Amino acid sequence: MIPTNIRLGEMRWWNRALVIAACALGSASFFAVEHWPHPSTPAAREKLAANPLPPAVLLPSNEGATAAAIRFFSERVRRDPEDTRSQNALAQSYLQRVQESGNEDDLPLALAAARASLAAIGAERNIGGLTALTHAELANHGFAAARAHALRLVELNPTKSEPRAILGDACLELGEYEQATEAFREMERLGADNIGTQTRLARLAFLRGSPAQARQHFSSALILLLDLPSPPREAVAWYRWQLGETAFAAGDYGRAERHYRDTLTTAPDYFRALGSMGRLCAARGDLPAAIDFYEQAVRMAPSVVFMAALGDLYRLAGREREAATRYELVEQLGEHSRRVHGTPFDRAITLYWADHDLKLGEAYSLARGEYDAGRHDIYGADALAWTALKTNRMEEAQAAIKEALKLGTLDTKLLYHAGMIARQAGDRATAADYLRRARALNPGFDPLQSERARRILEESSQ
Repeated sequence: MIPTNIRLGEMRWWNRALVIAACALGSASFFAVEHWPHPSTPAAREKLAANPLPPAVLLPSNEGATAAAIRFFSERVRRDPEDTRSQNALAQSYLQRVQESGNEDDLPLALAAARASLAAIGAERNIGGLTALTHAELANHGFAAARAHALRLVELNPTKSEPRAILGDACLELGEYEQATEAFREMERLGADNIGTQTRLARLAFLRGSPAQARQHFSSALILLLDLPSPPREAVAWYRWQLGETAFAAGDYGRAERHYRDTLTTAPDYFRALGSMGRLCAARGDLPAAIDFYEQAVRMAPSVVFMAALGDLYRLAGREREAATRYELVEQLGEHSRRVHGTPFDRAITLYWADHDLKLGEAYSLARGEYDAGRHDIYGADALAWTALKTNRMEEAQAAIKEALKLGTLDTKLLYHAGMIARQAGDRATAADYLRRARALNPGFDPLQSERARRILEESSQ
């Protein structure tokens, strides 16, 4: 029996759809939503073609249902550890709670449940178990393992689009962009025009320097999602937040604020939008409001990125003791995250150290180690370039930043890092060009680094 507080529609959603935590919150990589059914009604198709964004409304939280599912399936697997369907559902429910709460402590539990399922029945007769494991590996940043298991899923389920979606997600995180594009193209052919397809097209568009296209795809995905009978609150909030992130990345602060506030209308405690509102207020120079939003965000979901930003804002406000306390917490959060993920690599803490000129040797070793381990995406190249610059490895920094810029991604921090590397190399004209482009794109991209870029440009013009 399914508990009475879990609707059948929610159960199908848990088993068929999963929002994957692809990377640290501070990176420009996006979370990816798995296969969703494409609405087949004429009204839904007409709505998608027109692409209007419906007004935001408060939606009921799914957290109670997720917690109930975890209790329900935990009890079932306690009674019968070889109940693979329950193990698979338990793994997916743990991952859903990670997405809803931002708390990564459930990641090892999701991995354990999926592995227990496959230990009971192998992948050939337990595709759900292999799918759950691959989702968990993606969420846990085990991208090489996820790619290998996604390839196996393609073999076992050649006519389904979801294995291609998972494969493309893993390839993107590993920097295998052509393979990812091909996987998504095949996904689109097999699965038609659904929410998952639109999400991935948005991600590719952003990476390839087309934020307007990314915004269009995210809007289309949101339209499709809202046409479902019971749109899940967290997913709707995520899409509205992504529209805000896309606008902020392009320096459109007014549009970004509207989307963030729509997100908070949908889910008032949505920690990602709270943090983004803090960043937006900081970009506008409103430190008290920025601090207030970040304080709310870290209460909901403490993370390296949020805590470091809060420390920076306290520092700018002259509240040095409070800044120092937050910086200490950053170190603790980074250590905890690496322990949960079971890896020494952590881009958020790596970039925090490099930005604040702390533990630079260790920051470089982490960036170099992750890159050498096979994660060659543009943000890995950027982290390597930035830490190489900070440790006076100029040739390495120049090679790595060239790799980071190869897709033409319109990301202010990439342009800023390129400018700083060119400046250190003595190429003042190129440095000024990159820094001007960075500030033209998004002048308030970071409370500390954007101010540094402004001062350098002023000095170079004198």
